[in-house]
Amino acid sequence: MKELRFLLLLVSVSPLFAHADIAVIVNKSNPIDTVSQRQLIDMYMGKYVAFPNGEMAVTYDYDKSHPMREPFFFALTGRNESQINAYWSRIKFSGKVSPPQYFSSPSAILKNIVKTPNAIGYIPMELVTDDVKVIYQIND
Repeated sequence: MKELRFLLLLVSVSPLFAHADIAVIVNKSNPIDTVSQRQLIDMYMGKYVAFPNGEMAVTYDYDKSHPMREPFFFALTGRNESQINAYWSRIKFSGKVSPPQYFSSPSAILKNIVKTPNAIGYIPMELVTDDVKVIYQIND
């Protein structure tokens, strides 16, 4: 049953996001030039709330069921969206960690990263502008 749901999800993902390279981006004034996969996992799974240099990070993600979430989290963690959502449901109640801020579109994430020096988010590579800096890339 899980395999069937995963296949249905893959079929329903919009063509724009299904085969897009993903850019993890920060404000261009952010001093961080790169992060490792492990650091990114820790930031997006709530284990650390700071960049490697110690600066606090504001993590941006997409609303649940947005087609960008599944490929991003699967590439990073090997977990599907249901597993990620279940993980956040469990740890949210601990009160120790806050989930990322959620947005409805890549353009909303891009717009907010441009305005927020300590924000981090991910968008399709083809939407990257000169107003942001790519610090990690997930290739299709």
